[in-house]
Amino acid sequence: MPDPIKTILENFKTLAVVGLSSKLARPSYGVASYMQKHGYRVIPVNPCEEAVLGEKAYPTLEVVPEAVDVVVIFRRPECAPNIVEQAIRKGAKVVWMQEGVVNEDAARRAREAGMVVVQDRCILKEHAKRFVAERI
Repeated sequence: MPDPIKTILENFKTLAVVGLSSKLARPSYGVASYMQKHGYRVIPVNPCEEAVLGEKAYPTLEVVPEAVDVVVIFRRPECAPNIVEQAIRKGAKVVWMQEGVVNEDAARRAREAGMVVVQDRCILKEHAKRFVAERI
């Protein structure tokens, strides 16, 4: 049986991380750093940051000047619908809501727009399960 998460991780390499913080103790920083080290392009989206992990930060998805494959959401669930609308306008392929982020209305809207949706899962943990174990 195909693994849709593995397919996402193998085929989509540009991640816009909404809510990415420059604070090292924040989960968003650790996750984005890991993904960057594993060959993914990380684009920080946070109006309170100028740059994170050596990448220019943008206040919203809509002003990111390049194509985005996956929108990774590190925001409260009630923020997800607005982020999904921006992701749709941006032409993203996947909306990935991190652990603890579940919003069925936002997920439905993203699916209706043709996007793949992952909710309440950590992209770092899912990557490590599928790819890091292969190297050991």
